[in-house]
Amino acid sequence: MTKPRIGIIISSTRDTRFADKPAQWLLDKVKDHPDLDFTLIDLRYQDLPFFNEAASNLWMPSSDPRAVTWQEKLAGFDGFVFVVAEYNRSITGALKNALDQAYKEWNRKPFGALAYGSMGGARALEHLRLIGIELQMVPLRNAVHIGAGDFFKVSPLGSNAPMSEIEGNLVGSLNAMLEELAWWAKTLQAARA
Repeated sequence: MTKPRIGIIISSTRDTRFADKPAQWLLDKVKDHPDLDFTLIDLRYQDLPFFNEAASNLWMPSSDPRAVTWQEKLAGFDGFVFVVAEYNRSITGALKNALDQAYKEWNRKPFGALAYGSMGGARALEHLRLIGIELQMVPLRNAVHIGAGDFFKVSPLGSNAPMSEIEGNLVGSLNAMLEELAWWAKTLQAARA
């Protein structure tokens, strides 16, 4: 069996987003992971229309070729890590739309998160976990949260320091999430086969 493929999905598409900084930090930390193979998926560069299908692709094939292309991309992954920006106590509209554009391709795959915001993205991640359950995904218990003082230390809204300034506060959560992600990704990859 091949190494499980994990998509790291950047959920914010704003020109002035903060997401690139923690996403790059995450990519650097997982680039040589012994059990998982990571690929960046930036929603900014996905040509996704607003969801306008007659029904979910659970019930009928999607008619928009852009949605089909997205579904085909997702099908090649065994799990995901979402870089979650918290917008008004929830996930971004771009992420919700991307989730709605597929159904079967999310099923029986685990997901973790690197969430950020003044409250560590906790409220957005809570919403994402509920959506993931409806999509028949396996939301992981462990996640990386960048909040409060750490967020303002590395955010352009604050000191804009490098991620290395707060790394010591994140590595324990990251390691716990990756251990859990590897177990679920291997287990579900074998079960789906």
